[in-house]
Amino acid sequence: MDILLRILIGSILVVLGTYFVWKTRDVEGFFGRVPFAERYFGSGGTILFYKTLGILTILVGFLWATNLWGVFLQATLGSLFPSQGPSGSVRQIP
Repeated sequence: MDILLRILIGSILVVLGTYFVWKTRDVEGFFGRVPFAERYFGSGGTILFYKTLGILTILVGFLWATNLWGVFLQATLGSLFPSQGPSGSVRQIP
């Protein structure tokens, strides 16, 4: 993917996530309440849900723009899914 397109998409995700965190009441007014968030998180669970969604969107946007998505997944979930060596054998990463 072209570097400018990757940076543009990542920046759009960061701006969208920032809007979700900053103007949570407007987002709630547009999309409405989230019943499972209210049930499991208690009163104000919808606000917590939208803010968490915004923070995750910001994180994904930064990872997308800097092309660090694969490195992030390898660092966090790499021990669950070990990479394959050239011969198909599982390679141990120190």
